[in-house]
Amino acid sequence: MLNLAIADFLYVMSLPLLIYNYGSHDYWPFGEFACKMVRFQFYSNLHGSILFLTCISVQRYVGICHPLAMWHKQGGRRMVWCICGGVWLVVICLCWPTFRFAATGIQRNRTVCYDLSTPGDSLHYYPYGMALTCLGFLLPFMGVMVCYCRMAHILCRPVSYQGVSIATGEKRGKAVRMIIVVATVFCISFLPFHLTKTMYLVIRTLHAPCETKNLFSIIYKSTRPFASMNSFLDPILFYFTQPRYRQSTKRFMLKVTTLKDKSTNV
Repeated sequence: MLNLAIADFLYVMSLPLLIYNYGSHDYWPFGEFACKMVRFQFYSNLHGSILFLTCISVQRYVGICHPLAMWHKQGGRRMVWCICGGVWLVVICLCWPTFRFAATGIQRNRTVCYDLSTPGDSLHYYPYGMALTCLGFLLPFMGVMVCYCRMAHILCRPVSYQGVSIATGEKRGKAVRMIIVVATVFCISFLPFHLTKTMYLVIRTLHAPCETKNLFSIIYKSTRPFASMNSFLDPILFYFTQPRYRQSTKRFMLKVTTLKDKSTNV
Protein backbone atom coordinates (compact mmCIF):
# COMPACT_ATOMS: atom_id res chain seq x y z
CA MET A 1 0.00 0.00 0.00
CA LEU A 2 2.94 2.33 0.68
CA ASN A 3 4.36 1.66 -2.77
CA LEU A 4 0.90 2.11 -4.29
CA ALA A 5 0.70 5.50 -2.59
CA ILE A 6 4.16 6.41 -3.94
CA ALA A 7 3.16 5.36 -7.47
CA ASP A 8 -0.05 7.38 -7.25
CA PHE A 9 1.81 10.42 -5.90
CA LEU A 10 4.44 10.30 -8.67
CA TYR A 11 1.64 9.84 -11.19
CA VAL A 12 -0.10 12.98 -9.94
CA MET A 13 3.22 14.87 -10.13
CA SER A 14 3.28 14.25 -13.90
CA LEU A 15 -0.11 15.89 -14.43
CA PRO A 16 0.64 19.67 -14.12
CA LEU A 17 2.73 19.80 -17.30
CA LEU A 18 0.17 17.67 -19.12
CA ILE A 19 -2.68 19.89 -17.92
CA TYR A 20 -0.82 22.93 -19.26
CA ASN A 21 -0.12 21.05 -22.50
CA TYR A 22 -3.78 20.16 -23.11
CA GLY A 23 -4.99 23.55 -21.89
CA SER A 24 -2.71 25.22 -24.46
CA HIS A 25 -4.09 23.07 -27.32
CA ASP A 26 -1.09 20.70 -27.32
CA TYR A 27 1.57 23.46 -27.25
CA TRP A 28 4.72 22.19 -25.49
CA PRO A 29 7.30 24.83 -24.43
CA PHE A 30 9.31 22.66 -21.98
CA GLY A 31 11.80 20.98 -24.31
CA GLU A 32 12.60 17.47 -25.57
CA PHE A 33 13.87 15.92 -22.33
CA ALA A 34 10.89 17.16 -20.31
CA CYS A 35 8.60 15.64 -22.96
CA LYS A 36 10.27 12.24 -22.68
CA MET A 37 10.42 12.44 -18.88
CA VAL A 38 6.79 13.38 -18.34
CA ARG A 39 5.60 10.61 -20.67
CA PHE A 40 7.80 8.06 -18.90
CA GLN A 41 6.62 9.28 -15.50
CA PHE A 42 2.99 9.15 -16.57
CA TYR A 43 3.05 5.62 -17.96
CA SER A 44 5.47 4.07 -15.46
CA ASN A 45 3.46 5.20 -12.46
CA LEU A 46 0.15 4.39 -14.16
CA HIS A 47 1.29 0.80 -14.71
CA GLY A 48 2.95 0.79 -11.30
CA SER A 49 -0.43 1.56 -9.72
CA ILE A 50 -2.03 -1.23 -11.73
CA LEU A 51 0.59 -3.80 -10.71
CA PHE A 52 0.54 -2.83 -7.03
CA LEU A 53 -3.26 -3.06 -7.02
CA THR A 54 -2.82 -6.51 -8.53
CA CYS A 55 -0.38 -7.49 -5.76
CA ILE A 56 -2.82 -6.30 -3.10
CA SER A 57 -5.58 -8.31 -4.77
CA VAL A 58 -3.44 -11.46 -4.82
CA GLN A 59 -2.51 -10.94 -1.17
CA ARG A 60 -6.18 -10.63 -0.23
CA TYR A 61 -7.00 -13.69 -2.32
CA VAL A 62 -4.39 -15.78 -0.50
CA GLY A 63 -5.55 -14.51 2.89
CA ILE A 64 -9.22 -15.31 2.22
CA CYS A 65 -9.06 -18.41 0.03
CA HIS A 66 -5.95 -20.03 1.57
CA PRO A 67 -5.86 -18.74 5.17
CA LEU A 68 -4.04 -21.83 6.50
CA ALA A 69 -1.28 -21.89 3.88
CA MET A 70 2.17 -21.11 5.30
CA TRP A 71 4.17 -20.49 2.12
CA HIS A 72 3.07 -16.87 1.83
CA LYS A 73 3.88 -16.16 5.49
CA GLN A 74 7.38 -17.59 5.65
CA GLY A 75 9.14 -14.74 3.85
CA GLY A 76 7.46 -12.06 5.92
CA ARG A 77 8.34 -8.41 5.43
CA ARG A 78 11.49 -9.20 3.44
CA MET A 79 9.54 -11.10 0.80
CA VAL A 80 7.02 -8.24 0.55
CA TRP A 81 9.78 -5.70 -0.10
CA CYS A 82 11.41 -8.02 -2.64
CA ILE A 83 8.07 -8.24 -4.48
CA CYS A 84 7.72 -4.44 -4.40
CA GLY A 85 11.23 -4.03 -5.75
CA GLY A 86 10.45 -6.56 -8.45
CA VAL A 87 7.32 -4.63 -9.43
CA TRP A 88 9.28 -1.39 -9.82
CA LEU A 89 11.90 -3.21 -11.89
CA VAL A 90 9.22 -4.66 -14.17
CA VAL A 91 7.58 -1.25 -14.53
CA ILE A 92 10.86 0.43 -15.46
CA CYS A 93 11.63 -2.27 -18.02
CA LEU A 94 8.13 -2.03 -19.51
CA CYS A 95 8.12 1.76 -19.78
CA TRP A 96 11.77 2.48 -20.57
CA PRO A 97 11.14 2.45 -24.38
CA THR A 98 9.04 5.57 -23.77
CA PHE A 99 12.33 7.50 -23.80
CA ARG A 100 12.93 6.12 -27.29
CA PHE A 101 9.52 6.93 -28.77
CA ALA A 102 8.32 10.08 -26.97
CA ALA A 103 9.56 13.20 -28.74
CA THR A 104 8.71 16.75 -29.65
CA GLY A 105 7.75 17.89 -33.12
CA ILE A 106 6.24 20.75 -35.08
CA GLN A 107 2.54 20.88 -35.92
CA ARG A 108 0.79 23.98 -37.26
CA ASN A 109 3.92 26.07 -36.62
CA ARG A 110 4.17 25.23 -32.92
CA THR A 111 6.02 22.67 -30.80
CA VAL A 112 4.08 19.65 -29.58
CA CYS A 113 4.98 16.67 -27.37
CA TYR A 114 3.80 13.45 -28.98
CA ASP A 115 2.03 11.20 -26.51
CA LEU A 116 2.98 7.81 -27.91
CA SER A 117 5.42 8.46 -30.74
CA THR A 118 5.98 10.70 -33.72
CA PRO A 119 3.72 9.97 -36.74
CA GLY A 120 6.71 8.53 -38.59
CA ASP A 121 7.29 6.00 -35.79
CA SER A 122 3.69 4.75 -35.65
CA LEU A 123 4.45 1.36 -37.19
CA HIS A 124 7.50 0.83 -34.96
CA TYR A 125 5.59 1.87 -31.84
CA TYR A 126 2.60 -0.39 -32.51
CA PRO A 127 4.17 -3.72 -31.32
CA TYR A 128 5.55 -2.06 -28.19
CA GLY A 129 2.27 -0.26 -27.47
CA MET A 130 0.28 -3.47 -27.74
CA ALA A 131 2.82 -5.37 -25.59
CA LEU A 132 2.65 -2.62 -22.95
CA THR A 133 -1.14 -2.81 -22.89
CA CYS A 134 -1.14 -6.61 -22.63
CA LEU A 135 1.61 -6.95 -20.02
CA GLY A 136 0.94 -3.74 -18.12
CA PHE A 137 -2.85 -3.87 -18.04
CA LEU A 138 -4.59 -6.87 -19.62
CA LEU A 139 -2.81 -9.62 -17.67
CA PRO A 140 -3.03 -7.76 -14.32
CA PHE A 141 -6.67 -6.93 -15.04
CA MET A 142 -7.49 -10.59 -15.65
CA GLY A 143 -5.60 -11.55 -12.48
CA VAL A 144 -7.53 -9.02 -10.39
CA MET A 145 -10.88 -10.19 -11.78
CA VAL A 146 -10.04 -13.86 -11.17
CA CYS A 147 -8.93 -13.14 -7.60
CA TYR A 148 -12.00 -11.07 -6.76
CA CYS A 149 -14.42 -13.52 -8.37
CA ARG A 150 -12.80 -16.37 -6.45
CA MET A 151 -12.93 -14.38 -3.18
CA ALA A 152 -16.59 -13.49 -3.69
CA HIS A 153 -17.35 -17.15 -4.44
CA ILE A 154 -15.60 -18.29 -1.24
CA LEU A 155 -17.18 -15.61 0.94
CA CYS A 156 -20.67 -16.51 -0.25
CA ARG A 157 -20.23 -20.13 0.89
CA PRO A 158 -21.01 -21.37 4.43
CA VAL A 159 -18.74 -19.95 7.10
CA SER A 160 -17.06 -23.26 7.77
CA TYR A 161 -16.04 -23.73 4.13
CA GLN A 162 -12.25 -24.28 3.87
CA GLY A 163 -11.64 -22.57 7.18
CA VAL A 164 -12.70 -19.09 6.12
CA SER A 165 -12.02 -16.87 9.10
CA ILE A 166 -14.87 -14.37 8.62
CA ALA A 167 -17.32 -15.40 11.30
CA THR A 168 -20.47 -13.39 10.71
CA GLY A 169 -22.67 -12.86 7.73
CA GLU A 170 -22.47 -9.10 8.25
CA LYS A 171 -18.67 -9.11 7.94
CA ARG A 172 -18.82 -11.37 4.93
CA GLY A 173 -21.38 -9.07 3.31
CA LYS A 174 -19.10 -6.07 3.88
CA ALA A 175 -16.16 -7.97 2.41
CA VAL A 176 -18.14 -8.93 -0.68
CA ARG A 177 -19.35 -5.35 -1.16
CA MET A 178 -15.78 -4.12 -0.81
CA ILE A 179 -14.62 -6.59 -3.46
CA ILE A 180 -17.36 -5.42 -5.84
CA VAL A 181 -16.52 -1.76 -5.27
CA VAL A 182 -12.79 -2.24 -5.80
CA ALA A 183 -13.32 -4.32 -8.95
CA THR A 184 -15.74 -1.71 -10.32
CA VAL A 185 -13.32 1.14 -9.62
CA PHE A 186 -10.51 -0.82 -11.30
CA CYS A 187 -12.68 -1.30 -14.39
CA ILE A 188 -13.85 2.32 -14.54
CA SER A 189 -10.37 3.76 -13.98
CA PHE A 190 -8.27 1.68 -16.35
CA LEU A 191 -10.47 -0.17 -18.83
CA PRO A 192 -11.75 2.86 -20.87
CA PHE A 193 -8.26 4.36 -21.08
CA HIS A 194 -6.58 1.21 -22.38
CA LEU A 195 -9.48 0.32 -24.66
CA THR A 196 -9.42 3.70 -26.41
CA LYS A 197 -5.62 3.68 -26.47
CA THR A 198 -5.65 0.31 -28.25
CA MET A 199 -8.20 1.59 -30.78
CA TYR A 200 -6.05 4.66 -31.39
CA LEU A 201 -2.94 2.50 -31.88
CA VAL A 202 -4.76 0.47 -34.53
CA ILE A 203 -6.12 3.55 -36.32
CA ARG A 204 -2.66 5.15 -36.43
CA THR A 205 -1.24 2.19 -38.35
CA LEU A 206 -4.00 2.29 -40.97
CA HIS A 207 -4.25 4.62 -43.94
CA ALA A 208 -7.15 6.43 -42.34
CA PRO A 209 -8.00 10.11 -43.00
CA CYS A 210 -6.49 12.68 -40.68
CA GLU A 211 -9.97 13.55 -39.38
CA THR A 212 -10.48 9.95 -38.24
CA LYS A 213 -7.09 9.83 -36.53
CA ASN A 214 -7.77 13.14 -34.78
CA LEU A 215 -11.18 11.90 -33.64
CA PHE A 216 -9.74 8.75 -32.06
CA SER A 217 -6.93 10.82 -30.53
CA ILE A 218 -9.50 13.06 -28.84
CA ILE A 219 -11.50 10.04 -27.63
CA TYR A 220 -8.33 8.44 -26.26
CA LYS A 221 -7.24 11.61 -24.44
CA SER A 222 -10.73 12.16 -23.05
CA THR A 223 -10.45 8.88 -21.08
CA ARG A 224 -7.25 10.01 -19.34
CA PRO A 225 -9.24 11.58 -16.44
CA PHE A 226 -10.66 8.13 -15.68
CA ALA A 227 -7.12 6.81 -15.14
CA SER A 228 -6.27 9.88 -13.07
CA MET A 229 -9.36 9.37 -10.94
CA ASN A 230 -7.87 6.14 -9.59
CA SER A 231 -5.21 8.10 -7.69
CA PHE A 232 -8.00 9.91 -5.88
CA LEU A 233 -10.03 6.78 -5.15
CA ASP A 234 -7.17 4.57 -3.92
CA PRO A 235 -6.75 6.39 -0.57
CA ILE A 236 -10.51 6.20 0.02
CA LEU A 237 -10.73 2.49 -0.76
CA PHE A 238 -7.51 1.24 0.81
CA TYR A 239 -7.05 3.65 3.73
CA PHE A 240 -10.30 4.98 5.14
CA THR A 241 -12.09 1.65 4.68
CA GLN A 242 -9.69 -0.07 7.08
CA PRO A 243 -10.95 0.12 10.71
CA ARG A 244 -7.49 0.55 12.24
CA TYR A 245 -6.74 3.48 9.94
CA ARG A 246 -10.07 5.09 10.70
CA GLN A 247 -9.33 4.75 14.42
CA SER A 248 -5.84 6.22 14.01
CA THR A 249 -7.31 9.12 12.04
CA LYS A 250 -9.88 9.74 14.79
CA ARG A 251 -7.14 9.69 17.44
CA PHE A 252 -5.06 12.12 15.40
CA MET A 253 -7.98 14.50 14.92
CA LEU A 254 -8.78 14.25 18.64
CA LYS A 255 -5.21 15.21 19.53
CA VAL A 256 -5.30 18.13 17.11
CA THR A 257 -8.60 19.33 18.60
CA THR A 258 -7.22 18.98 22.15
CA LEU A 259 -4.08 20.94 21.33
CA LYS A 260 -6.15 23.60 19.60
CA ASP A 261 -8.42 23.94 22.66
CA LYS A 262 -5.39 24.22 24.96
CA SER A 263 -3.81 26.90 22.83
CA THR A 264 -7.08 28.82 22.73
CA ASN A 265 -7.42 28.66 26.51
CA VAL A 266 -3.87 29.89 26.96
